[in-house]
Amino acid sequence: MPPHSELTLPLLCDVLEREGLLSPEQRREALLHEERERLLILHRRVGSGRRGAGTQAAEKVHPAEVLAALGLSIGGDARYPLTEQLVMEAFARAVNVPYVHLDPLKIDVKLAVQTLSRPFARRHQAVVIEGDEAAVTVAVANPLDVELVENLKSFVRRQVRLVVAPPSDIQRVITDIYGFRTSVVAAEREFTAGVDIGNLERYVRLKQVEDIEATDSHVVNAVEYLFHYAFDQRASDVHIEPHRDQSVVRMRIDGVLHAVNTLPKIVHPAVVSRIKMLARLDIAEKRRPQDGRIKTASGDREVEIRVSTMSVAFGEKVVLRIFDPEVILQSLSDIGLYAEQLATVEGFISRPHGLLLVTGPTGSGKTTTLYSALRAVAAPEVNVTTIEDPIEIVVDQFNQVEVQPKIGLTFPEALRHLLRQDPDVIMVGEVRDAETANIAVQASLTGHLVLATLHTNDSVSAVTRLLDLGVDAFLLASTLTGVIAQRLVRLVCPGCRVETFLTPDQMSLLGIDTQDLLAQGESPQLMVAVGDGCVKCRHTGLFGRSGVFEVLAIDDKLRKLVSTRAGAKDLLRQARQDGLVTLRDAAVRKLAKGLTSFEEVLRVTVEDR
Repeated sequence: MPPHSELTLPLLCDVLEREGLLSPEQRREALLHEERERLLILHRRVGSGRRGAGTQAAEKVHPAEVLAALGLSIGGDARYPLTEQLVMEAFARAVNVPYVHLDPLKIDVKLAVQTLSRPFARRHQAVVIEGDEAAVTVAVANPLDVELVENLKSFVRRQVRLVVAPPSDIQRVITDIYGFRTSVVAAEREFTAGVDIGNLERYVRLKQVEDIEATDSHVVNAVEYLFHYAFDQRASDVHIEPHRDQSVVRMRIDGVLHAVNTLPKIVHPAVVSRIKMLARLDIAEKRRPQDGRIKTASGDREVEIRVSTMSVAFGEKVVLRIFDPEVILQSLSDIGLYAEQLATVEGFISRPHGLLLVTGPTGSGKTTTLYSALRAVAAPEVNVTTIEDPIEIVVDQFNQVEVQPKIGLTFPEALRHLLRQDPDVIMVGEVRDAETANIAVQASLTGHLVLATLHTNDSVSAVTRLLDLGVDAFLLASTLTGVIAQRLVRLVCPGCRVETFLTPDQMSLLGIDTQDLLAQGESPQLMVAVGDGCVKCRHTGLFGRSGVFEVLAIDDKLRKLVSTRAGAKDLLRQARQDGLVTLRDAAVRKLAKGLTSFEEVLRVTVEDR
């Protein structure tokens, strides 16, 4: 392919047609709507206020971005979208230049920043990723740009090795290394020179990335870049952990922790102080644990951040828990319940009184399920009140009470007083002791709908746990309407999804009898989906999460067993006879539908009991 100063959409379409990724009809559609999509992309860059939109608006839109924005699919199959990654991989093969997945943690940040200026990197969509004394490797979106290549050679004064990467990934990396990490380096230089960090400005509202000025405090910059990066990566938690020689920043994404950055040891106290100021905590108190909240914005929606600090061996550790309303405040139909399970749960909450329990370990999505159920019953004529420790996210439709043990407002005390507030629906954040359990049962017995959480592994164990806490068996049998046990499974990434078959050993581990399938005349193979790994999913093959549920409805047969204090095995046997779909069964159904992976099913569920 001959050199060009500009990569055009027709040229890129030629490449894709030759590789069978684009049909002639799709080519005509792309060329017809090219200008419209370019304008829409520029509009989103300016309107989003992210990724340096103010400077990007003046840049040219890469044709790969236009093709990805059109929502085209390969061969007309919606399961295989024509992504920016696929377009650039095909282009790299056509020009015989290696294609790379950009990993910010593997980039030589110091070399990248020293070699190319931020304006040049943004304008030409190029970033240095590694190098030595003889040569440097530069990721570019257009290796055919002769002028860019000549400029690179004059800047680096070494041999230039070009590799191809998607333009959006290059811009993302530029924001990361020229934003957060350069701020950290600058802060390190200041503190080494003895700059006082005690008077950092009080600041709550986050600026947009393009509004952060060079004259701002470097620590303020670093913290704000860190917040924006966490929002972009859909992180639920951010851990800032001091170690002997440096601090490590880790983010929990889709339930799994990823190391994303490091901080020089001298910068860590300043970053902690900045976060404590935003959360209205005492920056002078470094020994005792503290808890606070930050309310800010991510795009056009508000986000609440819960801040927890604790002194560990090498300093103060900070954990930020991010509560995104779009994740927590969902409808019951969107959290992952199957149709029959959804109908059962809706039956639970439609009753005027009774006790509904939601069980599962920490981080299994119980709060989302409870809030979804409460929003389904909330109405002007219904008094919905919650008792939480702490309040996860403020919802206007509820009356929310936060437990405060320091002043004697414990779960049982708050629940006792709440019963005098004429409630219709009560949510108890967690049943921890016998007193709370008994008051909750009494409340449901006297005409209230009570929703509560327990930390048990499955639905039937919740029944035995309440009996162990001292709840009378006959009272529990008459008030308990149902139990929802749940887990969260990660979903197969749609950007790198491929189909495969389970091996006989894998089917055996899931409890699927291949011989039985053969005897029934069915195929002994089960088609599932896996993710190959891409930039979107951080090369994990998994992106996003969904709930897996075990919904136990207490019928007359189970009530009789509960009243006689039957064990968990007897309860489970009867529930299975009544058609209970266990957590493992529900997870396998999601696996068979191509929604999650075999490894995820084994990770979050136990073998059939």
